[in-house]
Amino acid sequence: MIKAVFAIPGDVMTLTGGYGYARAVLSLLPVHGVDIRHLPLPDGFPFPDTQQMQEAIAKMRQVPSDYVLLVDGLALGALQPNEVASLKAPLVGLVHHPLGFESGMEPKHAHHLLANESAVLAYAHHVLASSETTRVALHRDLDVPLEKITVAEPGTDPAQRAIGSGRDDVELLSVGSITPRKGHAILVEALAGLTAVNWHLTIVGSDRRDVDCARALQELMISHDLAMRITLAGECDAEALDRIYAGSDLFVLPSLYEGYGMVLAEAMARGLPIITTTGGAAAATVPDRAALKVAAGEVAPLRDALQRAIEDGALRASLAEASWQAGQALPRWQDTARIIATVLQGVRG
Repeated sequence: MIKAVFAIPGDVMTLTGGYGYARAVLSLLPVHGVDIRHLPLPDGFPFPDTQQMQEAIAKMRQVPSDYVLLVDGLALGALQPNEVASLKAPLVGLVHHPLGFESGMEPKHAHHLLANESAVLAYAHHVLASSETTRVALHRDLDVPLEKITVAEPGTDPAQRAIGSGRDDVELLSVGSITPRKGHAILVEALAGLTAVNWHLTIVGSDRRDVDCARALQELMISHDLAMRITLAGECDAEALDRIYAGSDLFVLPSLYEGYGMVLAEAMARGLPIITTTGGAAAATVPDRAALKVAAGEVAPLRDALQRAIEDGALRASLAEASWQAGQALPRWQDTARIIATVLQGVRG
């Protein structure tokens, strides 16, 4: 059994897709021959202060050379390349999407992050990407050789098929932390033009990751007189989220960019009809027959898709059946762990 350390910034119990991926990997890698240990890094990444940066590097320098050091991309891409070069253990990066692709940043800052992440990944022995889209982006935009990248898609747990709301109002569901990249403001703008149609929207996701964005979303809802038709549910545990999925009629993900889109896979596992964007890997994660797909960041196409799906029950049923079938073929977490274990063993060998 090889020995490895998984360095993860912040609280690993945070309810996001990236942290859910980390928790699953930590729990399952021992089954596949990897003695994996969790190395907590300071919160604050991908924008750490000097003290957080120094603490993170100091912790990773303590990992012995006979271990493999797996580092989550939320931290790895923000580290200083010369410090990464000084690490003793062979390095493997886990990248959900390049840090510079996060929405809401000034172009100059985004360019700096991409250049820095490219320099850091040059020191990695191997890189794990969450999707083929991310693999292509790492090669195209960060100059990582394709042969150095392995795709390890997130797993998806089996789930009961959604039964729907059973109401005249179509129950819409969107899952994701309230940040600019998730596109909730675009969704609210689209729904503002559909007040004559029967719908209710529930948004599940943290409102604390970007407080200004969350506040602006609430103000936008009020300005369009939609506060009574949109529920901001905040973070939900797995049991509560299961109930919300089960009682939903239509899943909507208006993201500007997704490295994979784990919530899309969760929606397919429950057979929900889907509306999503073509931002990043989202379009590739969901088959065309299971979703209406629109250009990212544009209100009018999203509004048209919403109106079609809300008003046409037969369309929703067709999308739902295709979604359910696709959901049964999704990779499981054991598949993800097996791929990662193979990469770690190869690096150690």
